[in-house]
Amino acid sequence: MTHEYTARGELNDPAVRGAEIAEPGAVTIVVPTYNESANIRQLLHQITESVPSRLPCEVVFVDDSTDDTPEVIHEAAKDCPFPVTVLHREEPVGGLGGAVVEGMKAAGSDWIVVMDGDCQHPPSLVPELVATGERANAGLVVASRYIKGGSRAGLAGSYRVAVSRGATWLTKSLFPRKLRGISDPMSGFFAIRRADITAETLKPLGYKILLELAVRSRPRQVTEVPFVFQDRFAGESKSSAQEGFRFLRHLVGLRTASPIARMVAFGLIGASGFLPNLVGLWALMAVGMHYVPAEILANQFGVAWNFVLIEHLLFRDRRAHRRWWDRVGRVALLANADLVLRIPLIALFVNRFGMGAVSATALALVTTFVLRFVGTEALVYLPRRGRGRSTAARRASEETP
Repeated sequence: MTHEYTARGELNDPAVRGAEIAEPGAVTIVVPTYNESANIRQLLHQITESVPSRLPCEVVFVDDSTDDTPEVIHEAAKDCPFPVTVLHREEPVGGLGGAVVEGMKAAGSDWIVVMDGDCQHPPSLVPELVATGERANAGLVVASRYIKGGSRAGLAGSYRVAVSRGATWLTKSLFPRKLRGISDPMSGFFAIRRADITAETLKPLGYKILLELAVRSRPRQVTEVPFVFQDRFAGESKSSAQEGFRFLRHLVGLRTASPIARMVAFGLIGASGFLPNLVGLWALMAVGMHYVPAEILANQFGVAWNFVLIEHLLFRDRRAHRRWWDRVGRVALLANADLVLRIPLIALFVNRFGMGAVSATALALVTTFVLRFVGTEALVYLPRRGRGRSTAARRASEETP
């Protein structure tokens, strides 16, 4: 559930708030926050000093905090000459990226500027982001640390610098066409036209929402302005190993959006399953089990390994169509059917078509792999015909606040 508060701190229906603001500001500044209470007053002060004199605005905080950040925003907003809204989420679905999407949906302006709540993104750049977008007729304006005039000075320590540059290199290598013209896809500071956002296509995971936007719904015209990444005003960075893993999962999800890419990833995951299979076979035979039942049982280790990987890396956004025990059973059935089907196929290729044993085995492996991929996607992770859409929507509503 999401609670919305205006600058006066009253709980309001979104329709009522929309009626109160008949003429929305020229820009909506969306700020995702998580336990940033020590930075709020400074951030709003900087926005007050930098933006209203040049550009009408409203500020929308989307808050996932467990501290008193919403109350601090409410108090600090009383001194602001522009509307301030707090959307507090009880469940942080999608992480920081999900928070930004919620803020974009609530925006009442033609331009939306996304920035962090720790004062590392200078609000003084907001008017320039919007003005640059208007002059260039662009749909997306990225504040970049990696073009002339920009700097990553605010990154604390050589480790964070290395991680940032490594992530930038990785993403640009994986998406050379989608990220063309974007030197800093890891930036959390950018402006986008509301008309260029298709919120329904976004599936954020973690904190790199710009990457999600650029890959899934990139505007045709993109430009950049340089900015100097500032020192954090207060508190500590929320970056962690867990966020790093979420980022890698997000990359895999974006990269495997097409059927061909998913098939390649499915094959790589399947190949990786040979390791637990062989280890299991060795362990079972070491305790005296006959190799035939040992092979059958060991195959289940590989199946379990593959299931975990495809669940979290390949079909993360399709798991709502069936319950987990249903998905487990279907994946296990398909994976074990592969063993049963492969031997008759090899016999068919050898006896009917005169192929050699090695080439027949290779062809059978390819054939059963393709069938297993198609079967897994169609029978496990696609909506059930007729009621699939309503079932997925119902479960999504149960899981999403």
